[in-house]
Amino acid sequence: MARYRTSVTTTAHLDEVFAYLADFSNAEQWDPGVVEGRRQDDGPLAVGSTFRIVSAFAGRKVPLTYEIVELDAPHRVVLQAENAFVRSTDTMTFERDDAEGVTTVTYDADLVPKGVFKLSDPIFVLLFNRIGDKAAAGLQHAVFELSLPDADVHHLHGDDETTGEATEHANS
Repeated sequence: MARYRTSVTTTAHLDEVFAYLADFSNAEQWDPGVVEGRRQDDGPLAVGSTFRIVSAFAGRKVPLTYEIVELDAPHRVVLQAENAFVRSTDTMTFERDDAEGVTTVTYDADLVPKGVFKLSDPIFVLLFNRIGDKAAAGLQHAVFELSLPDADVHHLHGDDETTGEATEHANS
């Protein structure tokens, strides 16, 4: 099993941060390993809401359908996905410290290889940690962007609005 845990902080309000991250289709904007993120249902987020996430992993595109299995808005969301090769559980918890004026997001990802991939678990853990570091940097950047006036987190992987040039955000 591979596990990656990180915490990031922002001055953005708890409700705003929760709404953005609990809509897991937004992972495409902050996780450089995600090449596609799309919500598969309509209406308010709820237990049972699903998201199609396509990740780039070891040179391949890996599609997973994540489902919200626990939801305690705006404090906790748990998503799970499974295919023939892996089972993933992603837990995000959200805490607001009004005295300090910060919201803390703790992201805990567990990836369990299945089948023949269990044999390469040590390599799998190493790769997952590298991917996790890049995602954590993107997550920190996204929650920082949420704290800015007139935040537009939808441009995180797009053009830099000040220069018009493409920029890399959390990809290094």
